[in-house]
Amino acid sequence: MLLHLSTWSDVEAFLERSKTIVIPIGSNEQHGPTGLLGTDWLCPEIIAHETHKGGADILVGPTFNVGMAQHHLGFPGTISIRPSTFIAVIGDWVHSLAVHGFERIYFLNGHGGNIATIEAAFSELYAEASFGRRPAGFALKLRNWWDLPGVMALVRQQFPTGHGSHATPSEIAITQWAYPDTVKSAEYAPQIAGSGPIREAADFRARHPDGRMGSDPSLATPEAGEALVQAAVRGLATEVEAFGREPKIL
Repeated sequence: MLLHLSTWSDVEAFLERSKTIVIPIGSNEQHGPTGLLGTDWLCPEIIAHETHKGGADILVGPTFNVGMAQHHLGFPGTISIRPSTFIAVIGDWVHSLAVHGFERIYFLNGHGGNIATIEAAFSELYAEASFGRRPAGFALKLRNWWDLPGVMALVRQQFPTGHGSHATPSEIAITQWAYPDTVKSAEYAPQIAGSGPIREAADFRARHPDGRMGSDPSLATPEAGEALVQAAVRGLATEVEAFGREPKIL
């Protein structure tokens, strides 16, 4: 079930049988010469929507599609928000859902740069509950799509070399499968990009002039993307079901 294609009464009925919701979350940022700007929010959205299509009784919320991407602002099309803004907006989403009775809010993440700030947002929310400023009794979970059961083993099998950490062939393969009309190609020099620290935008552009980090996106194929989505769907369905069964303490 997709929240944005549901009515309020549909959601009220869903809450009678489940208090769990999945929120795809990512970033809108450059992904090298061939990666889509939406890659980091598209991957979790694709996986969550495919899990729904596959028959799992889950509710998928709207995709949180802008995140922590300041280091990519040297590349046109990147959109970023500040850590403080990100924490505040995650808090408002969680408060809104908790008011309606959702007790298990599962964030499926597609951008490594989001992790620290999402966890900080969770800490703020739990602190508010502990100090009695907000209703208690909800649980929050963060999972990167590539950390779902079975996914990284498949990634290592598909891409034993040239996977890297940004503009990776695995994430680009997923978007190639889901959006075949957007597949692009490029000549890379070097074939496998170099790696380095992540700081501010000008430094990142100087170190990584085409936007890649340790990766060879030419290895991506729609077939590899389909296999990754299938593995991720199985992992997500299993995790969300288990998360929903966790006992409520209060």
